[in-house]
Amino acid sequence: MFELLAQDGAARRGRLSTPRGVVETPVFMPCGTRGTVKGMTPAALREVGTRILLGNTFHLLLRPGDALVRDRGGLHRFMGWDGPILTDSGGFQVWSLGELRRIEEQGAHFRSPINGDPLLLTPERSLQAQCNLGTDIAMCFDECTPYPATQAEAQASMQLSLRWAARSKAECDRWRGESGAGGAGRAGRAQMLFGIVQGGMFDDLRAESLDGLVQLGFDGYALGGLSVGEPKEEMDAVLRRIAPAMPADRPRYLMGVGAPADLARGVQLGLDMFDCVLPTRNGRNGHLFTSRGLVKIRNARHRSSDAPIDAECSCYACAHFSRAYLHHLQRCGEMLGPMLMTHHNLHYYHSLMRRLRQAIETGTLSALVNDLHEGWNSQHESV
Repeated sequence: MFELLAQDGAARRGRLSTPRGVVETPVFMPCGTRGTVKGMTPAALREVGTRILLGNTFHLLLRPGDALVRDRGGLHRFMGWDGPILTDSGGFQVWSLGELRRIEEQGAHFRSPINGDPLLLTPERSLQAQCNLGTDIAMCFDECTPYPATQAEAQASMQLSLRWAARSKAECDRWRGESGAGGAGRAGRAQMLFGIVQGGMFDDLRAESLDGLVQLGFDGYALGGLSVGEPKEEMDAVLRRIAPAMPADRPRYLMGVGAPADLARGVQLGLDMFDCVLPTRNGRNGHLFTSRGLVKIRNARHRSSDAPIDAECSCYACAHFSRAYLHHLQRCGEMLGPMLMTHHNLHYYHSLMRRLRQAIETGTLSALVNDLHEGWNSQHESV
């Protein structure tokens, strides 16, 4: 259930209730691709403010297998996480395989990146896997429209995704019915299903996709096919035109977009949920998000710095360690370095979302976003 609590312009402050906990929105979801957020224990995730995770159906289906996870009580028990989990459908990962995959009406044929075995992922199989994983929010299987794409190519891709959405919903409804009749080990009635709006950079196609999904009826709606190589200006134009048309009584999810400025912009446009690998991947590589812009810890200027990563941050890494120490760890390849820096980046992201939520409640979002940009633009590291 989604409850709208406050608005500031188009921005929304909401609450998403799941059987495993309440999620305050707008919210950022760290990516636990293979049943783990790299470098973070479940306790550490709770400490930095994580309340909902994203898992990857494609990778978990390949290894260790969704049936194995099901037989061990589902993904929550398997990975030791008791909060909500959203799983993507695998569509983006199939798209990213390039020449290793072939898209047909039935589904996506591809070669396993692990051992080369031929595999077929269909809307039905994707939903079966997500039900076996027992996650709280499942996503429809879709085709990610590439960039650039002609209008004809984007239309064909979008219409295929709509047909797959109908099949995904039918499969989800079937599993819900079986769960209600006593089906064991399945997410069943508790699992929500989100539809994914496609259509490339074309307004009419995005509108057609959204209209078709709304007619089918989903628990939430996501924007897919963005952050796939298009200029920021084109992504922003799509968001400005489609976000206001998305159902107001359902959560709105922007998939795979997640630099701090992108999050602030998405919130201003009325989006509620975000995910991205950026804070964890950048943390492992020594790129740290701060109130004064990006810090690249390998730079020589940090070699003897006693300063914390961010003087305005209260995370464990900032409270206990200097830039000099983190520089040392990164240069030596010590595993503690990526762990501490991932910890910081996720703490920063969750603190940012908390500030955005509070600003919506007090009607001060524009002022906050202006202050954020002033800070981000005050320091730039070129190397």
